[in-house]
Amino acid sequence: MTTPSQHLDAQSPARIGARDLALVSVFAALIAVLTLVPAVPVGALGVPITLQTMGVALTALILGSLRGGSATALYVLVGLAGVPIFAKFSGGLGALAAPSAGYLLAFPVAALVTGALATLVLRKVARRRFIWLFLAAMGGSILVIHPLGILGMSLNAQIPLGKAFILDMAYWPGDVVKNLLAAAIAVSVFKAFPAFARRRFQA
Repeated sequence: MTTPSQHLDAQSPARIGARDLALVSVFAALIAVLTLVPAVPVGALGVPITLQTMGVALTALILGSLRGGSATALYVLVGLAGVPIFAKFSGGLGALAAPSAGYLLAFPVAALVTGALATLVLRKVARRRFIWLFLAAMGGSILVIHPLGILGMSLNAQIPLGKAFILDMAYWPGDVVKNLLAAAIAVSVFKAFPAFARRRFQA
């Protein structure tokens, strides 16, 4: 029989505790560490291919929407404050004027979308989670990162949206590979630490 307190706990939204805050900080640092891998400039505008997007996807898949979005937003805010944790060891508000600004600002929103899709997968799917988590990560890329990246290139580089769209296509193969890696790592984490899959790790 379910007691009133247990019923109340089941109906109450997940609380954010000290461990959640620690995880947000750790995963924000993880995204920053991934920028230590040398960026590869691509195209006429030199917008680089980096491992930041893999870090964003991995963070969202493991932490979920709220915590993943918070970790990614923390990373972006710290970088905009001047800490050189963006691609090519850059930082500061000048990043908002770069052709890559749209991709950068898309990260927190993409984490929210990917995290929400991943949580849906974890609640509804018991088999072949790798495939569905990969699709969740691709959802964040397709719905958020690439559209805002294209818009940012168009505005900051003053080029037509069509040209920005063509330039953006160079980043798709890398995103597929990075999202596959993020999904594989996430599946391994969920097997080792089931609490992450249940989205209950605030205690």
